[in-house]
Amino acid sequence: MSIIYSTLTSAINKISDEFHKSFLFTTIFSILEFVETQWVNSFFKKLYPDENFLSFLNRNQILKNHIFHPLVVLFLFAMFLLLSINSPSTSLVITLFIGFVAFFIGSAILPKYFFNKSNQNILQFEKKDIYSIGFCLILVSIAFFFISIASVRGIPLLKPSIRYLLKPIFTMPVFLIIPGTCLVASAYLKDYQDEKITRSQARFRFIFLLMIDCAFLLLLGYRTPLLAAFLIIIIIGFYGNIVSLWEVVIGAAIGVGAIVGIGYFRSLGEMTITASTSPIYSLQSRADFTLHVLNLLDFIGGNFGITHGQLLASSIPGSDLGPRMMVGKLIAWRSEVTITPTLIGQMVIDFGKFGVAIEMLILGFVLGIGFKLMRITKNYFYIGIYSLILTYSILGIETGILDIQVLLYFAIAIFIYLINLAKSRN
Repeated sequence: MSIIYSTLTSAINKISDEFHKSFLFTTIFSILEFVETQWVNSFFKKLYPDENFLSFLNRNQILKNHIFHPLVVLFLFAMFLLLSINSPSTSLVITLFIGFVAFFIGSAILPKYFFNKSNQNILQFEKKDIYSIGFCLILVSIAFFFISIASVRGIPLLKPSIRYLLKPIFTMPVFLIIPGTCLVASAYLKDYQDEKITRSQARFRFIFLLMIDCAFLLLLGYRTPLLAAFLIIIIIGFYGNIVSLWEVVIGAAIGVGAIVGIGYFRSLGEMTITASTSPIYSLQSRADFTLHVLNLLDFIGGNFGITHGQLLASSIPGSDLGPRMMVGKLIAWRSEVTITPTLIGQMVIDFGKFGVAIEMLILGFVLGIGFKLMRITKNYFYIGIYSLILTYSILGIETGILDIQVLLYFAIAIFIYLINLAKSRN
């Protein structure tokens, strides 16, 4: 395995180095270096509030130490369900209770029995490798962005109707900008930890990465990947002492506002609501519809499920129907529509209440181990990988963890955590 990793990273490092040596990127980075210097020494930057702004937030130990604990997934899931106009069925309440308890055990209790030695033997990664992988992922993403807009001959944000003409084979690689941003931001965090760059420089680079993500993802008209980029930058920055707690709180408010705002204006553009409708109505109606779908899936899935893994397997490219199309076929007999099944939708339809218990326990344990490993090592890479899987767990509250690339991120994280669990036993 180490030979494969070394060969792969060697090739990626060469590609990254060649791009950095090119005239185009030499010019771009020279300009960015100049702008960064102006930013760091700017008079206006001094007007920006310091770390002690809204200092009362720091006195709240839950916010200060556990704002991004895995249990935030359960909190946000509950908030999302409460947005719904209607109530869940009794059977679904039982399923949710089972899932919440299993997740709590996996994330808050089981991790206490691991990584308790004073000197942990933790797998280490070279910063150059991590940066090069992230840089190449961003390059691939940008290339496919232009292919995507060329394929529909327009920009979906400006013309929402053509968004539905986008081809997944072109748009899926665009979303690689998310893990790319995560890895590059983690590499910048390492530079900050090693005192190669200042906190102001690290903050500038984080903001610039976020601006790149916003530029490309917003033009495609996607909210979820944009929120993913926002969350990842905030989580890495928070645990790397680059972003303050008050910025996290305000950033969360801006994130919610972005979801509501983009959804509202998209709905206006598609004429599904009128200007007199409440801005949060689109979010409420979406939550209500999703809860209705979950009620149906819970009724169909019962205690032991009916598809027995087929829904999860349909995430593999080449499947006749994607997972969300399968959900549409199961509850509406229409395979041409995609329906989001929430975090536990796949679990309950594949394996019923029993599957919800097992899969939520596993998900909670993976996040719990990632959180503990990140906290005890303070390692830039483990901060980054935890931010990635926590982000997609949060977003999966509505969409489910069903996209093949997201499943791959979890598979990589699980593989790395298992290696560390094995090494910690030695």
